[in-house]
Amino acid sequence: MENNCYIGVDVGTGSVRAALVCHNGEICRTSTKDIKTWNPKRDFYEQSSNDIWKCCCEAIKEVSKGVDAALIKGIGFDATCSLVVIGEDDGPLTVSPTGEKEQNIILWMDHRAKAEAEFINRNNPEVLKYTGGSISLEMQTPKLMWLKKNANETWKKAKYYFDLADYLTWKATGDDSRSLGTVVYKWTYINGPEEKKGWSRDYFSLINLEELLENDAKKIGNHIRPLGENCGNGLTETSACEMGLQPGTPVATGLIDAHAGALGLLGSYAPNISADLESRIVLICGTSTCHMIVSKYPVFVTGVWGPYCSALIPGMWLNEAGQSATGKLIDYVILTHPAASTIEKKTGGKTHIQKYLNDLLKKMAAAKRLDSVSRLTSRLHVWPDFHGNRSPLADPTLLGMMSGLSLACDEEDLALKYLSVMQSLVYGTRHILDTLKTRGFDKLETVLIYGGLSKNQIFVQSHADILGVPVLRPKAREPVLLGAAMVGSIAAGGYGTIEEAMYCMAGESEVYQPNRDDEMYHSKKYEVFLKMVEDQRSYDTAMAGFTS
Repeated sequence: MENNCYIGVDVGTGSVRAALVCHNGEICRTSTKDIKTWNPKRDFYEQSSNDIWKCCCEAIKEVSKGVDAALIKGIGFDATCSLVVIGEDDGPLTVSPTGEKEQNIILWMDHRAKAEAEFINRNNPEVLKYTGGSISLEMQTPKLMWLKKNANETWKKAKYYFDLADYLTWKATGDDSRSLGTVVYKWTYINGPEEKKGWSRDYFSLINLEELLENDAKKIGNHIRPLGENCGNGLTETSACEMGLQPGTPVATGLIDAHAGALGLLGSYAPNISADLESRIVLICGTSTCHMIVSKYPVFVTGVWGPYCSALIPGMWLNEAGQSATGKLIDYVILTHPAASTIEKKTGGKTHIQKYLNDLLKKMAAAKRLDSVSRLTSRLHVWPDFHGNRSPLADPTLLGMMSGLSLACDEEDLALKYLSVMQSLVYGTRHILDTLKTRGFDKLETVLIYGGLSKNQIFVQSHADILGVPVLRPKAREPVLLGAAMVGSIAAGGYGTIEEAMYCMAGESEVYQPNRDDEMYHSKKYEVFLKMVEDQRSYDTAMAGFTS
């Protein structure tokens, strides 16, 4: 390899991925390493920073093997919004009821801080104007409250509390700065042209965490860097040795995994599709789904996080909606169905079960002489909030619902439930988009989609059909890894701005156009979808005196 290149590292929920990326955005190599997750109690999910760092170094070594280290000009890290606790010895401190030291990360999807989030929301502090009117129990300050109340020894010994992306840049460079993207998004840091920037003392006093602002808030961050800025002096001698790279290699400020995906997607192009950033919404569909949209001016939407100034693109405001369980919900519905093991035996594990079910659905539709697969679920309806609602209702107490069940338990029954769940997730996205449009996002005309679920053709086409707009899916490149590499390129001076890197590196997307013949069908299903949550709430009201 003779050209300059960059490394992008993505720490997802279940794995670390690294990519060697050329200056034009071409991905030359990738490597994946699985990471451990512990689930010691219901709603508790934990990981290990040592395990994740080891996986990062191994993945980087693999993608850079045989490449002149002098050609690797920069590194970018992205990660889930998980909370890392580090002690005075710069090692892990437990966050677990088991007391295991290695388990020092509260994973993003951990829901232990429900009571703490409810306390914050009852008191309605001013900072909630930037979180859609309420705080999620997946954000960091409720989790910090939980730690102070329930893990006192850890609380007393903690030196740093990091978002995972910021931990990775600290570990790589020794620089304890934080990313503007992480702190405004999950930590209630205030940033805007008309606001007093920084941590809100009133808020931290309200939630009894004012001590975190002592020593210039060093434990949670007192040096906040914009995306793409170089952290410290680049790789330390130690981290460079662990990765097989040169000391001093620039390391960009970290970013959230979904935000990396947004950077990797927003600049992609397709024939006859507008490139106007305000006309696009990005969906990163993995274990959960994040919906990201940018605007020139701040827009406040109840149930939608933000607006966050310059959290993604300098000078633009980011709003983010989301669904707490998407890929995880589809897996749950498949793996808990008795037909799943039958299909696994039949295929010998050589065919992905979702592909098998997609093929089966097409056969079922053909046998019934239906014009499309969509119409197989006319009597089967799902409300998909099995792990609560993040947007637009911001209600973590909501539960999943199914209507139209029979005694069937064969593979066709599984196929129908699988399809109905996928459709319900897209109706949830339609609910989000409808809410955004009522608050002023009226330029929205294109969806860009990526993540594990974007490989599922029925899932992607369902978005086009139900949302009624073109859906773009990247042809070959990995947007999340690409987004991480983009910020690495900026830190290295390869590109001057985020926008320049986006448009030069993102590449082309394929287009899924909506099937207008199913428009009325989906409109009726969507009416049922909205009625289901009304019904759930009426049931809860009826049983209010008997809740367990």
